[in-house]
Amino acid sequence: MSIRSFTVIENEWIVLADGTRLAARIWMPGGANADPVPAVFEFLPYRKRDGTSPRDESTYPVFAAAGIAGVRVDIRGSGESDGVIDGEYTELELANACELIGWIAEQPWSNGSVGMMGISWGGFNCLQVAALRPPALKAVISIASTTDRYNDDIHYKNGTHLSAQLSWAATMLAYQSRSPDPEIVGDRWREMWMERLENEPFFMEEWLAHQRRDAFWKHGSIGEDFSAVEVPSLVIAGWADGYRNTPLLAVEGMSDRSKALIGPWVHKYPHFAWPKPRADFHGEAIAFWNHWLRGEENGIEKLPQARAYILEGPKPAPRRNVDPGFWVSKETWQQPEMQSFYVKAFGTLAEGLPIPHAPAHDVYLKSPLDTGTAAGEWFTLKPDAELAGDQRVDDAGSLTFQTAPLSAAHDFLGRPELTITLSSDAPVANLIARIVDIHPDGSATRVSFGVLNLTHRNGNGDPQPMQPGKPTQIRMLLDACGYRFKPGHRIRLSLSTSYWPMILPSPTDAGLTLDIASLGLAMPKLGAHDTFEMKQPDNPDPLPTYIEHAPGKTDRKVVRDMSANRTDYIIYEDTGLFEHPGTGLSTRQLRDETWSISPGDPLSMTGTSVWTCDMQRPGWSVRTVSTSRIACTETEWLISASVVAYEGETQVFEKTFPQKAIARDLM
Repeated sequence: MSIRSFTVIENEWIVLADGTRLAARIWMPGGANADPVPAVFEFLPYRKRDGTSPRDESTYPVFAAAGIAGVRVDIRGSGESDGVIDGEYTELELANACELIGWIAEQPWSNGSVGMMGISWGGFNCLQVAALRPPALKAVISIASTTDRYNDDIHYKNGTHLSAQLSWAATMLAYQSRSPDPEIVGDRWREMWMERLENEPFFMEEWLAHQRRDAFWKHGSIGEDFSAVEVPSLVIAGWADGYRNTPLLAVEGMSDRSKALIGPWVHKYPHFAWPKPRADFHGEAIAFWNHWLRGEENGIEKLPQARAYILEGPKPAPRRNVDPGFWVSKETWQQPEMQSFYVKAFGTLAEGLPIPHAPAHDVYLKSPLDTGTAAGEWFTLKPDAELAGDQRVDDAGSLTFQTAPLSAAHDFLGRPELTITLSSDAPVANLIARIVDIHPDGSATRVSFGVLNLTHRNGNGDPQPMQPGKPTQIRMLLDACGYRFKPGHRIRLSLSTSYWPMILPSPTDAGLTLDIASLGLAMPKLGAHDTFEMKQPDNPDPLPTYIEHAPGKTDRKVVRDMSANRTDYIIYEDTGLFEHPGTGLSTRQLRDETWSISPGDPLSMTGTSVWTCDMQRPGWSVRTVSTSRIACTETEWLISASVVAYEGETQVFEKTFPQKAIARDLM
């Protein structure tokens, strides 16, 4: 690869057809008599100036040195861009993205071919934009994304209400409340800031208005029509993240146009993600762009359809820096052959199918409502207590079945499936299933899990209440996994009716009667595969170093108040105060979030998330404090929010989103 000189355009105004100015940061390959170059475009609401600058600066200079321009644009209403954000993946956002792709292709430095890339929001919208087929878009790299906005994002999961929905609404309220940088926008900064503060939405209100999979969620879900995405895609995720299903779903839906890569990672780019081992994302991405954006014959299109890291018995730990395992590839991904397990005797799991017409063996299950405190975050940013912990804590409130110690290794890749006949005490109830690796010393690692609001047993579009006491057959798909159970380990299936605080409780403390004679567990065999060594990043520490003015801190704890009969799950995260050495801008974000519940009262559930965001440079400082809350009754969700803003020490704005009562829709 030839190394080219490049320049960084710190801010370029791109004016849309409606007159809105969007702010772009561009890494431009240079040199005398330079030929036109391809470009990679990323479109986010996370602030190019301060929010995503570390990861941008780890990648786009490398692309530019390889002759590929990087164009990082702030969505309207974020960073230095004009206007106010109007929601997630809206028609306006996607239309703006298509217009920006056209603008890039028309620039004199452009060869007319554009790629789109991103993680999370940017991973979502690059696939969604690809489905709109803007002519200049030739390929996408989508990391930690989804093909189904309802069922594989932070809102709902098989009809259960994820606590991440409030956490993310609180995060977005905080992000969108921050000021633009006066160094970029000049004297307009305060006017722009006040416009945002006055008009930004509290996303939770819109999300809770759609508790089933309706047209709102189908919009932007490429799984509705995979054929709409005609350009090649590289779809990447990590087993430690919530978006682990997407790569395999993408290759199943776009087999001839998509490649899947799944590593051990949290919600980060593969070249700096944890747990290790990492991947040479830069090298692979550059080859991908060079082939699809400039026609270079480098063989990247011949990569196997699916590559995955098979975890080999990582132990729960306060921090997992490295997960043991090995890389496998499958030239063509196909639905795996399944290995069946059944309940041979109470508490015992054995290989084979359930015995046909066996007499029912009913077992009653009603987990304490605080079962689930070892679940970790739904999507993870750090390899610490955000990851699922030792599952013995949650197994204490669960019904468990396990194999004898294994005599040989069992390797799996894909989605486990559970079938069982059960009846419910109430019209609305939840079932949670976990696959757990029991180590010889008794420690328990979560391998896969699935959750199901039983009213969604036949689909997420038209939920139907359970008939109390009526036996009903249930089929549940668990999340994808890539895992080796080593000899001497046991495979455990854990079932519970609660998984708090990851999922919020049903309206009543419902129990389930499970016919364990009907229980069938199907595990996806790894099957025929090749092994390979993943190339590691050339730079083992690619993130830039900023100036530290105050250190960061993270605390995560569970407090069980025995006298008050209350469990609190407490999250405290402080990024520390860091200054960008090139811009002089210092930023800090603090998240203080608490979830509470009484283990026998689902209506006692509350969640409060407070964000404090600071921006400053000598002679100038601003702060916003945003608070988001949720509680419930048996028939309603109760949500509220507020934002307070300060310039220096003076309060300059306050807004309250009054409490809204939103009917629970069989949830």
